[in-house]
This record gives sequence, C-alpha cells and structure tokens, in this order.
Amino acid sequence: MATYKEIVGQKITKLTSDPSEPKTGQMWYNSTIGTLRGLGVVSAWSSGGSAITARQAGGAAGQGPQTAGLMFGGYTPPPFSSLTEEYNGSGFSTGGALPAAVADNRGAGTQTAALSFMGLSNPSTFVNASFEYDGSSWGSPTSMNTSRYSGGGAGIQTAGLAYGGFTTTTSNATEEYDGSSWTSVNNMSTARYSFGTAGIQTSAIAVSGVTTTRVANVEEYDGTNWTAGTNYPITTGGTQGFGATNTAAIFAGGATSPPTLVTTCNSYNGTSFASVPSLSNSASGGYTGGSNTAGLYMSGIRTAPGTSAGDTEEFNTSTNTITAAAWASGGNLNTSRKALGGAGSPTAALGFGGYNPGNKNETEEYNGTSWSEQNNLNLARGYIAGAGTQTAALGFGGYSVGSGSVNNTEEYDGSSWTNGGNLLLGRNNMGGCGTQTAGLGFGGAPPNSDQSLEYDGSSWTAGNPLNVAKQALRGAGTQTAGLAMGGSPSDLPSTTEEYNGTSWTTGNNLNVNRNNAAGNGIQTAAFLAQGNAGHPVSPQSAGAENYDGTSWRTIVNLPAGKSQSAGAGTQAAALVFGGFPLTAATSEFEPETSTANVTNFTTS
Repeated sequence: MATYKEIVGQKITKLTSDPSEPKTGQMWYNSTIGTLRGLGVVSAWSSGGSAITARQAGGAAGQGPQTAGLMFGGYTPPPFSSLTEEYNGSGFSTGGALPAAVADNRGAGTQTAALSFMGLSNPSTFVNASFEYDGSSWGSPTSMNTSRYSGGGAGIQTAGLAYGGFTTTTSNATEEYDGSSWTSVNNMSTARYSFGTAGIQTSAIAVSGVTTTRVANVEEYDGTNWTAGTNYPITTGGTQGFGATNTAAIFAGGATSPPTLVTTCNSYNGTSFASVPSLSNSASGGYTGGSNTAGLYMSGIRTAPGTSAGDTEEFNTSTNTITAAAWASGGNLNTSRKALGGAGSPTAALGFGGYNPGNKNETEEYNGTSWSEQNNLNLARGYIAGAGTQTAALGFGGYSVGSGSVNNTEEYDGSSWTNGGNLLLGRNNMGGCGTQTAGLGFGGAPPNSDQSLEYDGSSWTAGNPLNVAKQALRGAGTQTAGLAMGGSPSDLPSTTEEYNGTSWTTGNNLNVNRNNAAGNGIQTAAFLAQGNAGHPVSPQSAGAENYDGTSWRTIVNLPAGKSQSAGAGTQAAALVFGGFPLTAATSEFEPETSTANVTNFTTS
C-alpha cells in the first residue's frame, strides 16, 4: 500500500542552510538567503579516459550502458583496424581483435554480446560479413545480403538492424538479424550513408547524412516500415547518435558543408529535436553508446581534415554536477630535470637526483602546493630508483656521468641523506618499491637484468629473478606485494609482474608498451604515466593507465608527452613531476567527483 508521502509528497521544510545530502525531489526554504531551493536537473558533457588507439569510423555496441562501452574496427594508422577496446566508465582495456581489419563497419548490442557488420576491408572491397562478440572474442562470420559500408546500425546481437550505406552508389537497403541470419526487409525512403543512428530493431532512426550531398531529413523505423520524421536542425554528415529507442535519443557532432566539424548536440523525443549542451570538442565519425541520459562518445575525427583523436566524452542528465577526472598543474620543481627518483604522496612527495644535463644531487620536498630545496644526495646521479616516504625514503642505484652505473644506496630521514648498504652490483634505471626498511629493487641495466633484490634497512640480498630481463621499468607496492610495470627492450610486450615476497608471476600486459614512465601505487591499484610508448627513442607519450590487480585500463591523458619523469602517490591521488624534454612541471591527478546540483526556485 502506498504511503502518505508517496501519494502527497514531502512538505517543504525551513532550514538555515542547505542539507548536506539532499534527496531527488526534495525542496526546502533556506531562511538564511530567503530562497526556495531544491535539486535541479542538469545536462552536461565531461571527459572520460582516453582511447588506447585513436581512430574513427568503426562499429560500437550502441545498446550498452555508459559504463560498458565497446568500439571495434575503424581507421587508424595503418588505415584499417581490427582492434577492439572496452570502456568501463573510466578508461579502456584491450578486447579480442576482430577476425579481419575493417573500417566503416557498424555495430549493435552490448559489451558482452555485440555485433559487427558491413564495412571496408581495403579501399575498394565492400564487406558483407557480420561477427558476434561474447565479451572476449569474435565468432565465425555470417553473410549479409548486401555488401556495403558506412550505413546505420541498431539493436542487439540477436535482433540487429543494418540500413543504408554505400556500395558503388548510395544504398537504401534494410536488413534484420535474428541471431543467426540476415533478412532483407522494407527499404529506407532515402538512400544515404554517414548518418546518425540510434535505437533497436523495432524502433530505429536515421538522422541527416549524405546522398550526393549532405541532407537534414530524418526517417524512423517501427520494425516494418520507414516513415519521415522531423528534419534535423542542421545539415550534417558523420553525426553520431545514442539512445534506447527512436523516441529517446541524443545526436552529437558531425560535419557541415563545406567540411566544418561541429560540437552541436540535439535530443529527440520522437516528435521534435531540442538543443542540449554541446560536445567539449568538435567531432565526427566517433563511436557511441548508452542512453539519452547517460551516453558515451568515443574517439572520432576531432580535427579537420580528418585527424583521429582518442578523446572520450560522457553525457549525463541528472541532479548531480559531474566534474571529470583530470590532471591539474601543480607547483614547479625548483630545478628542471629528467631521470630523477621519486617517493612519497601528492601532499608529501620527494624528488631527488636526475640530469640537467649533467649529474644532479638536488633534493626537493613537495607539500601539495610547492617544492622546497632540501639537503642534497651524497652522490649526484640520474636514473636512480626510489621507494618509501618523504620522511623515510630510499634512493638506490643510478648512473653517474663519468663513473657509469653505481651501486650506492642512500637513506633520507626528512632532513638529510646517509649512506646505506650497497647494491650487489652497479645498476641504473631499475624499478623500485617498498619502504626504507623493506625495499625492493628489480631489473635495470647494463645489460638488461632480471635481478631482484630485497633491502632490510642495512643490506641487500638477492631474491628470485623477474621472468623477463628489463630496464626502464617502474615499481609499485611493497616488498611482499610488489609490482613491476613496463620497461625495455621495446620489442617485448609491456609485461606486468607481481611479487609475493618470494617469486614473480606474470600478469596482464599494459595496453601500450611503455618504458621510462612514471608510476607508483600498490599491487592492486597502481598507475603508470607518460614514458616512451615503444622504443626508448620513440615520441614521448601523454597517456596513463591504471592497474586493478588483474588488468590495465587507460585514464585521461596528461597535458603533455614526457618520459623519464618521476611518480609518487596512489592511483586515486597520483603525482608526476620532471621529465624529458627537460621540465620542472608537476601534474596532479584529480579523480571524478559528483556533487548535488542545488538550484534556486521561484513561483513565477
């Protein structure tokens, strides 16, 4: 039986301040400011984690939620891609590759039950194959009736819809998929390609697109017939849509004529279009999914005349204001340098050693706002490994110009450095983690090493070796729960290895081969940022990834590509500083936050 509050609602209370956690639908009178207040609905786009590989014009699982996106195929360098990426609401991880590279394919379904169909396998070969995805791999092909590319896709894996596209000319062909075969059904009224889509097999929509020129007309499908809808407010090609049906959808971006990328977004309620907040960055040909209140726009063309980018934007309509995760600028180091050591937390960090361009012995402490000079290392060097905290740090190994790789260990007490027990042999560019009295060092050069060493506060002893000999790797965790991340040589996958205090076991690879990066955290919640994405002389990366103890997922990119920077902190509160090209910059990671959108109301 319904309660009185459910039937009548809650009374408006008089308060001297806003409630700390207001409920949806709640209203109150704030007597301090003399205003009737409540939670207001707000729509906005915010940034999500960056794609592993920037691309455009592929397939997506449109019926999946915002927290379970899927994109596959598309154009990348080289032109056609078989890559699949899965989004979890914060970042991407690598999924099972398509059986063949394809672009201008289309998709349907969800992250664990998706469908890819049509496309181009090279610039002149039209595809009629469709494939099903089970959340890890793509199955055997099923043939469509019409080979084509750049059409529309809607529905789920067992009830898919393919419509329009291009063969040797524009197509109006429509086909339905029942989970095993494709059936030709009634054609669209207007043959077109590169148009916006949304919905399911019995409630789909085609918005704008290209015939011989860009058009603004709209068609809706009810499971049997196509009928004309209200024209789209602007004439575009490459507009992307998302939504559960053709009566509750959002359409975003696209390109007008002459080709100009737009940020324009509109909602559709089955009768009319209405303007909603624009994308943060102009876009066309991206990958979409989700609902009209919690949608997702991934990658796509972000810069004319066709440059792909890995940007992800999330669309939300709710009573909360969402502030996206981002890297913010912190206070600069007093001395620009690369190949320095790091330890501590974002509000109590330590940076020491490095190059600029000669050996550096400077030590600096960070308080969350600014860096201050402290007593120097006893031996100036770069490529030094670090562990511990700001008041109990450990610096070991490194490379000193003129002396080569060194075995020196130094301990910092929050004021000055004292010499500790030497490494068993000289090493530089090692990975390190743990504490001052229970440290762990591994890998390094020269040559690439698999050596693992444990420190007890006075001396080092040999532990069991890594599975892969590497240098330029980074560490996280403790002496009994350590993590080795990335590294070089670059012709090997960027492996992850976990240490249990006795031996190393191989974990899942990074999404991007990364060496000379900045990292820290714990074994089940680590981060790795920037670095050389591949060969040590390859361009510096601005990307970053988080590890959850099982797999790696991308997070939002840093402001600039760097390598040989240092890291401190945790996955949720990370700090990256210094690096090459020579810089004093500090970046602080700020996770996504959500706050109630308290709004003033009037009776007028």
